Amino acid sequence: MESSNMSRLPLLLLCLAIATTASQQTCAPVAVPENQNAWIRLREMLPGCWTNYTTQDGKEVHILSLHYTTETPNMFTLNMTAAKPMHLIITTDSKQIIYTDAHANTDVSIYVANDSNMQIMGTIVNVQKKAFPTDNKDIVRWAAEKFGGVTSFTTIQNPMSIASTGREGTRLLPTGSNNCTLENEWHALKHYLKLESNMRLLKSCSNQLPHSHTEKELYIVNIPEDVSIRLVSVHVISERQISLFLRGPQGTVWSIHDPKHTSFSSNNVILLAATSMMHKIPPTITISTDSADAVQKTALDHFRASTITSYSEIRTEGTMVTLVLGNKDHTSVTEAAPTETTPSPPSPPQMPLLMQLYTSPDYRSPLDPNTKVQSDKRIYAEISGRTLGEIVLTIKVINCSVRSKGSCPVVRDMPFRPEVCSSTVCPNSTRVSFSLELLQDLASTSWDLECSVKLCFSEKCGDGGRVKRNLEVTQTYIPPPMACIDFGLSAVLGIAFGGFLIGVLLIGALWVIKIRTECPCSLTSKRQPVSNNPSPSENSSANASIGSTQSTPTSSMA
Repeated sequence: MESSNMSRLPLLLLCLAIATTASQQTCAPVAVPENQNAWIRLREMLPGCWTNYTTQDGKEVHILSLHYTTETPNMFTLNMTAAKPMHLIITTDSKQIIYTDAHANTDVSIYVANDSNMQIMGTIVNVQKKAFPTDNKDIVRWAAEKFGGVTSFTTIQNPMSIASTGREGTRLLPTGSNNCTLENEWHALKHYLKLESNMRLLKSCSNQLPHSHTEKELYIVNIPEDVSIRLVSVHVISERQISLFLRGPQGTVWSIHDPKHTSFSSNNVILLAATSMMHKIPPTITISTDSADAVQKTALDHFRASTITSYSEIRTEGTMVTLVLGNKDHTSVTEAAPTETTPSPPSPPQMPLLMQLYTSPDYRSPLDPNTKVQSDKRIYAEISGRTLGEIVLTIKVINCSVRSKGSCPVVRDMPFRPEVCSSTVCPNSTRVSFSLELLQDLASTSWDLECSVKLCFSEKCGDGGRVKRNLEVTQTYIPPPMACIDFGLSAVLGIAFGGFLIGVLLIGALWVIKIRTECPCSLTSKRQPVSNNPSPSENSSANASIGSTQSTPTSSMA
């Protein structure tokens, strides 16, 4: 009997091993069309920019930078028949010939490099070849010098179709500057373009059975060691209990937004964003390999799970990506349609931000949201991520604006001045100040002050979203400035000429007076009448005088 039991022991151990292995089966990932399925959506952040610039004749200036991998078809369609008037510059670093079936209206001018491998066919009316560089920053500089500025720069990997939606290509919100500064962006926000790509950025698989009702789901995301992604924004939308296993190269940061019902583990730093706070969680596991099988087994063992809801591998040239994980409808993988199971993906990765206003440059007197500030004052703002612990992300303010509250809102750009603050005093924030003189002549007293920021990590920056704060302003009476006479050259010459004329007139008047008053006797004699019949005495005296004079001239002289 004892020997029988001993003979059954190896068989029992073998059965247990088989059962354990069967309960922790792994899966082989395959490419996912359009980089999304029922359990995961991937959005890539690539270099680009977007401004409000148009040329003097009203044309937009757009640059498309095309990147192709060797295993993808080198052909795409370009449809600009509905586009607004524009200069469209197309550049590529591909060494293979790219065939383009292009169509555009007469207001679209297309530019390609002299040595470009693009073969453009179709109803194109205006294609010009120019000598311009292919480097991103150099081509932006070239376009700015030729056209005066750049409206947008968009990076597209493995494009299949590029089309205009017919909308204006300028940015909806003011950027505060028409300088096209390249940074990581999510080009899906550009409403004037409709893009289709053949880029396979995502591989995924699952061993969860269809129609299963597992209360707790396991999601595994693996970034291979040779991929340059360094910042991943994760949005979990499932209403079930979720275990999240995140593996990436050293230096990768995972930012998890609103992690309800989620437990997680990673070999990298995790930024846990909840409400207005952010917590930094150090690595909790160590795993050196990026092998799909090894990563899946480590995750199954760590969470003591038996099935994998979703395993995903990400490969992209960008440094920032956004992931949406989960399925709100609780439908199975095989039944769910990608466009119906999840809502539109959220905006690019954003850190919860907070803006606090102060009344003095020492930042010691916080401003209450309901306190009115006089419009001739200056206010000081501190924008922070409200983090706990040491965070590697830094905040840079791009532009600010104010928007009045009411039925007819007024929007004004709000110039700001950066305030100096050392990294020890402001480890997780940045400081700026504003002058309220811009609001003095406006009727509204209630405003929303809003600033857009970018988040920087390891010298690479991406869109960080916007932060808003209420601002109450009271108008301050400022007496009108006293009128100031402009003594220009014409005024001086006029005064000098007028003085000269006055002097001439005075001298003339004095000369007339002198002449009139010099000989009053002669003037009087001329006015008295002369008698024609002199008296006898006068006549006789005159005759005697004449006679004596004539007879004795010598005595008369004596």
